Amino acid sequence: MVSFEDQDMTDAEFRECDLTRARLIGVVMQDAVIDGLVGNLVVNGVEVMSYVEAELDRRYPVRILMRSEEPADLRKAHRQLQDAWAGTVERLRAMPAGSEHRRSAGEWSAVETLRHLVFVHDSWFRRCCLGSTQPFTGIGLASGFVPDQEEQGLDRAAAPGLDEVLAVREEQSAELERWLATVTVGELSAAAPVPAGPGWPPYAEGKPVVECLRVVLNENWAHHGFCVRDLNSQQN
Repeated sequence: MVSFEDQDMTDAEFRECDLTRARLIGVVMQDAVIDGLVGNLVVNGVEVMSYVEAELDRRYPVRILMRSEEPADLRKAHRQLQDAWAGTVERLRAMPAGSEHRRSAGEWSAVETLRHLVFVHDSWFRRCCLGSTQPFTGIGLASGFVPDQEEQGLDRAAAPGLDEVLAVREEQSAELERWLATVTVGELSAAAPVPAGPGWPPYAEGKPVVECLRVVLNENWAHHGFCVRDLNSQQN
């Protein structure tokens, strides 16, 4: 166990860190930002995540649709997410040239974010929901911890422009829309048809199809928020 005592960690940044069961005792924490997969967070004796989740649902009702088991709700969620992204892309096109490739505070650029969603679709939808064994789209962008990226079809040297990435995203969105138009509750609750053998994600076997679909929807929602945040910082 790592222990920090009487340390000045002002402006410290923890990225892709596992802080499970971390304890912050007697700390001073002002103007702090926590962004990630957070659960059972207790602040001064109060479990706060139920309040956080309720507030996020109030601000973003699409989250409620994404948790549904009903195909109609999931279709609505997908369309709302696509509409939100369309508005952000329109905003991005109106910004100065090169804004789509600009990074803010070390985060992915808008193009890189969209490329990551290409990878998410290939891995969590095509592979897990459809059982596809086809290589992933080369321009997709995976997180650094994903192993064997080239073997799965990703091109780490790829440097596509915004239009190229959007064309792929449009194709993927249409594919998902067609599938959602006919999928049934029974098919959503069935075990995901993940192909045997190595590939990302390695831990989807046995999960219901709807859980894999929710990863796709949640990633679209979360990364849209990240992209908007970073575009705001560029324009401030």
